[in-house]
Amino acid sequence: MDLSEFHFLRPAWLLLALLGAALPLLWRRSRDLQRRLRGNIAPHLLPYLLLTPSDPHRLRPVHLLSAVLVLGAVAAAGPTWQQDRPGFLENRAPLIIAVDLSPSMDTPDVPPTRLTAAKHKLHDLVQRRKGARTALLVYAGSAHLVLPPTDDPALLDTFIQALSTDLIDKPGKDVDAVIAQAQRLLGQTPGTLLLVTDGAAPLPTLKAASLQVLVLGLGSSPTLKQLASATHAPLASLTMNDDDLDWIECHAQQHFQAVDEQQRLLHWKDAGYWLCWPVLLLALFSVRRGWSLNWTAVLLLCFLLPPTQAQANPFLTPDQQGRWAFEHHHYPEAAARFVDPYWKGIAAYNAADYDLAQTTFAAMNTPQAAFYLGNIHVRRFKFDDAISAYQHALQLQADFPEASANLALALALKKDTESAANNTPEVKPDEVKFDKAPGKGQSKTVLTEQANNDALWLQNLTTSPANFLRRKFALQDQAVQP
Repeated sequence: MDLSEFHFLRPAWLLLALLGAALPLLWRRSRDLQRRLRGNIAPHLLPYLLLTPSDPHRLRPVHLLSAVLVLGAVAAAGPTWQQDRPGFLENRAPLIIAVDLSPSMDTPDVPPTRLTAAKHKLHDLVQRRKGARTALLVYAGSAHLVLPPTDDPALLDTFIQALSTDLIDKPGKDVDAVIAQAQRLLGQTPGTLLLVTDGAAPLPTLKAASLQVLVLGLGSSPTLKQLASATHAPLASLTMNDDDLDWIECHAQQHFQAVDEQQRLLHWKDAGYWLCWPVLLLALFSVRRGWSLNWTAVLLLCFLLPPTQAQANPFLTPDQQGRWAFEHHHYPEAAARFVDPYWKGIAAYNAADYDLAQTTFAAMNTPQAAFYLGNIHVRRFKFDDAISAYQHALQLQADFPEASANLALALALKKDTESAANNTPEVKPDEVKFDKAPGKGQSKTVLTEQANNDALWLQNLTTSPANFLRRKFALQDQAVQP
């Protein structure tokens, strides 16, 4: 414990401690008969006229009340002496991988080609980052989000291996657009953007302070050093061993911790909750023979003891019980307990109860509700309804990048599904035979598991990742053309 940094987060509560400390004095003053009768009886006669019985009990209820108020006020004031370090800091730093898909990446000077060598290296990188959140961007003359931050290395590697230089038609190397995409993804969270490229033209502008740029260079273009200088980025080359992977991980983690330390200068760990237990103990001592029962202690005990499930604490509102269940990943129970329609819909969506989620979101007219309605329709392969929902979300909130990305996804899936249906050949059987007599057959309903997460949902798509990305990028480029 570093006493030099000891202070209170909410010092105004210490005024209540002064009141608690003064209570015994005020109580003793109220019981002083000599002071009360001094104006009516001569002071020199009072000691002989008053009979003051001796009190065998040194500890009175007012003393316990005083102690409870003092300790409670100190606890509410938030004593602290160390900075708060949330649990997520133990995880590795977030990383955004941006892969250059311009035609120059097909150059075979890094065998077999620059892009193929980069994909092999990125395969190793995402495998060793299992459990850490990693996003994937690609760019040429325009920048596109392939996957938002995810901790699933298999899903990341599926799309990494599907990358090719013919996915983006627009020529160029728009690194500025990549940096802008990365900043939107990270927000205020410190993170690292890894540019896997063989050069840049034109050079990008300066990045935000919370975003670190690393350049993993392929080939020997002089623009690589110019790119690193323009973005103040460390530059490394592809290696045959894991030195480049160690270099990426080291820089990403150091930047994450350094920036987070600066952002957390005023975030201190509140240690006041440890005083709740002595306060509870003092409250229980008030239950003594000859003293009235303090029901406040009983209520305090109910609140302090952690419930094993949401319904164990009857003092919580339905929304509070739903929130407890949601935070403990009991999504069906949370959906049943929430009264707030938005949170009921979110809980039902996470529980894969899409009927309840659709009914709940359909009754709301907010961008978020329309966005989730679109997600539900896409999962059910109702692409027209999904497109309408995403468009409605963008009408309500123009700056909604998730809705824009999913709108492009729904349009691409609709086009791919229609193309597959039109190209399916009609094959008629040469002969039809029945193995049972008419009327003897039995019908059986087969239930298939509904995909309740993005990974399973993506596996159920009929299109290949490369075709899907090609259509998606083309639609996004068409949408931004003047």
